[in-house]
Amino acid sequence: MTHPTQAAPADHAPGYKVDISRGQRIGRASSEWFSRPDDERFLSLDELYAAVRRRAEAASTRTVETKAIRVVAAADEPDRLSLLLPDREAPVASTHWSFGQLCSLVGAPSGYLRQLPAALAGINMQHGLLAHRGELVKTLETSDGRTELRAVTGPDYGRIWDHELVAAVMKIAGNGTGDTRWKVPGLLDWATMRHNPFVEVTKGTTTLYASDRDVFLFLVDDANPIEAGRLPNGDPDLFFRGFYCWNSEVGSKTLGMATFYLRAVCMNRNIWGAESFEEISIRHSKFAAGRFAQEAAPALERFAASSAGSFVNGIKASRAAIVARTDEDRQSFLRKRGFSKGESERIIRSVLKEEGHPPASIFDFVQGITALARERPHQDARLDLEAKGARLLASVH
Repeated sequence: MTHPTQAAPADHAPGYKVDISRGQRIGRASSEWFSRPDDERFLSLDELYAAVRRRAEAASTRTVETKAIRVVAAADEPDRLSLLLPDREAPVASTHWSFGQLCSLVGAPSGYLRQLPAALAGINMQHGLLAHRGELVKTLETSDGRTELRAVTGPDYGRIWDHELVAAVMKIAGNGTGDTRWKVPGLLDWATMRHNPFVEVTKGTTTLYASDRDVFLFLVDDANPIEAGRLPNGDPDLFFRGFYCWNSEVGSKTLGMATFYLRAVCMNRNIWGAESFEEISIRHSKFAAGRFAQEAAPALERFAASSAGSFVNGIKASRAAIVARTDEDRQSFLRKRGFSKGESERIIRSVLKEEGHPPASIFDFVQGITALARERPHQDARLDLEAKGARLLASVH
């Protein structure tokens, strides 16, 4: 069931009591939070949209031939290279990203060229452009004070503008600060183990980001918890819905979206106690814009408007699906699913510790597998275990 918004529970501590020992930890939003300087952090979707739309309106795209590009020293900065593009009188300054794209195009090591004196780097780059077989490339040029080359891609690059993704999110989330159910997440109080949804959006707490090469947005519906069963102590096991999405209009990453149910978000924006994680991504190929309109944007709207009933019923079904009653049953169940004897023993021990009883249901085993995944230092091994747990949970849905 979905609980109504409440500012303070019976014990007067703000927020909702959660158990983050269950489910998986997702660190993607935390990595973004750690890496973003203040000028890449936005306090509302309105502010974010205005910034990325403004730069798109100042941009133009066209197709040019690589052999027609000339490398020159910047007039005001002789130690900096610029590019002369066909049909442009003034040189165009490349960004760090577009310079790397151009180097990759002609097979030149960008890191090495950046260490050379500008004149020598320019000679090498020009040689690469002239020696490279004649190809067409698509440029993204922005005139905002000075003309800048933001991206160099193949001619069939299917650009999805950052502001298009932000606009799609705004359809369901408004300004992202509480005028709809979807908002910048609140904070987990480690002392009380309560997730408090009512936290001021600041540069330190926001999860709305944009740089000169990408956008990333993370929003939750954390004022409307969902109860999906009970904890061993009888308390409700509470979840919130959440999603994050990303894009790069200059080609540094795909467009993508992930949806999930979570139990809390901490101060450094780690997602705790996540279940039912699903992700889609769209490469910026020729038909990317159409796929975004037909797949990603509608999927986001469906998730936002969907009932939590199927998720709750799936959790209840997994709790009811008893698959092991003895120690031999438990070992056999896990060994048949590819776990070693040592892994099986650790899974069983973790469930006994966290749940207060040895694993019996599908839900129990999934929690144990997720706990084992959290111990893995390497991401590939961790993701492999989490995928096994997800498949096991899905088997009873």
